[in-house]
Amino acid sequence: MKPAGAPDADFARVALPHLDAAFNLARWLMRDPVAAEDVVQDAMLRAMRFFSGFRGENPRAWLLQIVRTTAYSRLAGVRDAREAAFDPAAELADPADTPEVVLQRVEGEAVLATALAALPTELRECLVLRELEEMSYRDIARVTEVPIGTVMSRLFRAREALLRHGKTLA
Repeated sequence: MKPAGAPDADFARVALPHLDAAFNLARWLMRDPVAAEDVVQDAMLRAMRFFSGFRGENPRAWLLQIVRTTAYSRLAGVRDAREAAFDPAAELADPADTPEVVLQRVEGEAVLATALAALPTELRECLVLRELEEMSYRDIARVTEVPIGTVMSRLFRAREALLRHGKTLA
């Protein structure tokens, strides 16, 4: 018998490998790393609470769907509040990098973050799940609860918007 309140080993085995993906999605949806940490913590607690309903299918998609729902719930509660922007400069730099390399990376990340932030949420989430999390169209459809055709359309529109944004900077 496991002690009361002890984490379930099965839950840890299934969910913890996808913690980075959960944070990545939450960060892009929330546009704030601190709020993303809160979302992931709430989502993990919810996932643990409802783990008995997990049917063994794709655990990554299952967890990311919970993260997405939690993030949207949080965003709905703060719609009137000003949205925080993601600050790529807050990411830790590799100490082996030269200042020029760090500057190029930070500037490139800032351009990408700005372009992604300008996308509507439904386009941004599909793009993040596909390009950053390398999820299949089927898994993205499951996470976002839309048909695969809608996922494909959103990805096309998101990529087109990023290309247009890149051309305006050139």
